[in-house]
Amino acid sequence: MFSAPQTEQTTSFKTARRSPNRQPVEGLDGFHSGTVRRIEAKEHVFCEGDPRTHVYRIEDGVIALSKVLSDGRRQIIDFAYPGDYIGLGMFGDHVFDAQATCACKVKCLPTSQLEHDAARDPALAFRLYNAVSAELSAARRLLVSVGQGTAMERIASFLIELKGRGGHAEEDLINLPMRRSDIADLLGLTIETVSRTLTKLRMMRVIEIQNGNDVRILDANRLEEIAG
Repeated sequence: MFSAPQTEQTTSFKTARRSPNRQPVEGLDGFHSGTVRRIEAKEHVFCEGDPRTHVYRIEDGVIALSKVLSDGRRQIIDFAYPGDYIGLGMFGDHVFDAQATCACKVKCLPTSQLEHDAARDPALAFRLYNAVSAELSAARRLLVSVGQGTAMERIASFLIELKGRGGHAEEDLINLPMRRSDIADLLGLTIETVSRTLTKLRMMRVIEIQNGNDVRILDANRLEEIAG
């Protein structure tokens, strides 16, 4: 039986861009016949404390991953884009909330099927173990990364990481369906700072903001320089 650390697979904005551990998990053949579930904006895929019954692959839309802190505040951990998997930890309950930022579509695979596939394929079990273990490190690094760098560096790193994830209609066009407050929460900034920084990047002709929720990267090299 496949065994893994008790966490769930996501990747933080800053570590993902720099870490070779962020790789798609190949060999999840069960997803070819997985069940498609449509999620409305603000609807939960799962909540913290729910039994972990399925693994999910994002097909369309963006899912916000968050935790409720001891003081009742909601802390955004990451955003999952098309092609990302959530819920890869196979045992116990979910340790965070997964909520749609817009109308989304996910494909669901029962964890029992994943466990069955991993039992038959040691290489798949090893990849799953590495994916979940890598998230343990990513979660720890995220606690440090959100407290480092200027607002400009954090926003630039965030945009570069999202561009690298794929799942966008065009290579240099990034969809940001989430609220500015969610971005601010993830990056440890205020809403005003996020809006002001995006405006400054636009005035520098590094990005272009389209339709309110789309960001087109005009100068990727400059954005990389800003990110540091």
